[in-house]
Amino acid sequence: MAKPLKALADALTRGLEIVMVLCMVVMLAMVFGNVLLRLFFNSGIDLSEEIPRYAFVWMTFLGAIVGMRRRAHLGVDMLVRALPALGRRICWGISQAVMLVCCGYIVYGTWLQHDIIAGTSSPVAQISTLWVFGVSYLTGGAIGLICLSNLVRLAAGKVEESELIDVHEEGMGEAIEAEREMVEQQARSGVRP
Repeated sequence: MAKPLKALADALTRGLEIVMVLCMVVMLAMVFGNVLLRLFFNSGIDLSEEIPRYAFVWMTFLGAIVGMRRRAHLGVDMLVRALPALGRRICWGISQAVMLVCCGYIVYGTWLQHDIIAGTSSPVAQISTLWVFGVSYLTGGAIGLICLSNLVRLAAGKVEESELIDVHEEGMGEAIEAEREMVEQQARSGVRP
């Protein structure tokens, strides 16, 4: 059961990455195009002031989900590294619980503001600002599900020791994954590391 869920989560994460790339392309094309229009034709597109800003909001909030899924957020791990395994598990559980509560507040706060942002239109595009700021429903819900899943795995004892340190230097995620695969291959072939 875990493998289909992991495959689904990987596919959803990949979809979010594609949307983030599309947001970046929209931002680049509209801002660069508007600069060229202003520079050479002394005109511009009004939407190019608003749409890139909204794409940036979406890219940032979706990036938070992808960062949480890939464990790529910044943090300080000096204290956690000094703790024994039980201390790491307790700290990791506390951090997941605190993030879950924060996600609940994000969704709840957006829900409280829902009618206001749904009834407000953007100045130029005249779209409901719910299409812009409603992304916090998605972000709070998705990160909350990730934290809840992590807490369930922790309670079931299925969290690996390497996961208890959520902070990795740039590029370390790939190195840790490669090391884990190498250890698994050595275990299958009977060679001790």
